[in-house]
Amino acid sequence: MSDWHLPRGFRYSGIVSKLRSEPDRRDLAVIVSDVPAAAAGVFTQNRVCAAPVHVSRSRLPSANVRAIVICSGNANACTGEQGMADARRMTELVANELGIAAEQVLVASTGVIGRLLPMPILEAGIPLATRAVAEGAEALRNAASAIMTTDSRIKVSSRKVGPYSITGFAKGAAMIGPNMATMLGFVLTDAPLDPDFLQKTLSAAAATTFNCISVEGHTSTNDTVFALANGAAGVPCTDHDREALAGELHAVCADLARQIAADAEGANHLITIDVEGTRSDREAHVIAKSIADSPLVKTAVYGADPNWGRVVSAAGYAGVPFDEADLSFWMGDMLLYRDGVPLPFDAATASNYLKKNREVHFLLRFKLGTGRCRFYTCDLTTEYVRLNADYTT
Repeated sequence: MSDWHLPRGFRYSGIVSKLRSEPDRRDLAVIVSDVPAAAAGVFTQNRVCAAPVHVSRSRLPSANVRAIVICSGNANACTGEQGMADARRMTELVANELGIAAEQVLVASTGVIGRLLPMPILEAGIPLATRAVAEGAEALRNAASAIMTTDSRIKVSSRKVGPYSITGFAKGAAMIGPNMATMLGFVLTDAPLDPDFLQKTLSAAAATTFNCISVEGHTSTNDTVFALANGAAGVPCTDHDREALAGELHAVCADLARQIAADAEGANHLITIDVEGTRSDREAHVIAKSIADSPLVKTAVYGADPNWGRVVSAAGYAGVPFDEADLSFWMGDMLLYRDGVPLPFDAATASNYLKKNREVHFLLRFKLGTGRCRFYTCDLTTEYVRLNADYTT
């Protein structure tokens, strides 16, 4: 926590409201900006959207957001008009405590789909959580803990940009498949950025970070990332400052995305897939995602089986036209396939690379152009199957 650069003018809380059945499990978080903040958001592209997604999306981008309320354990998705009313009520409860309009509050939820929110718990808990907001790393840690579901650890990333600070925190461990993952993310800065710039910057960052991770390819109903900029640093932004802030906001998102993939449910490996030399970045993304979503690739890594043909064939069915001679493939520093021709390699050495390294690297290099993409995924383990077979039972 000592290296977190917390933006000024934000306060946080994360409390135990008993929304979740586990005793002493934090499950309700509130973020408050002391002054009106510019706000932007990116959301799931699933056509089945949770109520908080509908409510928050209708309020963004904005120059006048003061707070965010988040609950975990219940997605408030597929809950009809009652779910919409409940999501709006969550924002009203925060607004009542702060003496502001409900429209100045954003809302997010995560958890089980298809269950109505237990509103008596939230009616009691949200006012308590709002009154509990505080500055500092411990308060942020409490909020980051409260948004977790099956995560094994909190996910926080922080940067200093001249006189400004950027800090983000997120949750996500499964049902991860762009666009985006089953994730919630909150990126906060004390720089004075306008809503349009913030929206453009966040959307661009999400495209190459949160939309480039996959666990099993399942797109959630609740995916949400908010960015807030409240100007509390008190220093005007130059064009150079905005450019630097955009770069560091992207870096925060990239770090959080990598942390999500590394914490995938049941995973033993974080797999980094680099695709280079395609005609466009979009082609590289399509190929990388095809590999990342392949159960055969993921189970081969789990079993330490250097069956590189699964990787190459997943590239081949991605829908991007290329000739076999256009492609070479490395696993770690081992070149296994060059210009469409397999190379001799020691299978035991390759297997040990997968067996002994928590993080493994695949590189596919084409001869078609300058397009590139980095994509994170994980192996598919028996523990993942167990966790998701028993998720609601």
